[in-house]
Amino acid sequence: MKVSYKNLWILLAHREMSKAELRKLAGIAPATFTKLRRNQEVALSVLLKIADVLDCDVADMMSFVKDDAPTVEYQDDN
Repeated sequence: MKVSYKNLWILLAHREMSKAELRKLAGIAPATFTKLRRNQEVALSVLLKIADVLDCDVADMMSFVKDDAPTVEYQDDN
């Protein structure tokens, strides 16, 4: 199984928040944010910081997909 943060990017778009703004508000290092954009695993503490900023549940931001399902990398446009 792989992790997908597609729901996080959708949530940000709905809240009209930029990725850079989220990164700063949550206090996430640029390298860690790159992992999120690449759908790589990050520490639970990072996800909890994001959930706190967005006032949501971790499950609202991510999902798990089978290894054979295609994944999409998101470019940082901020």
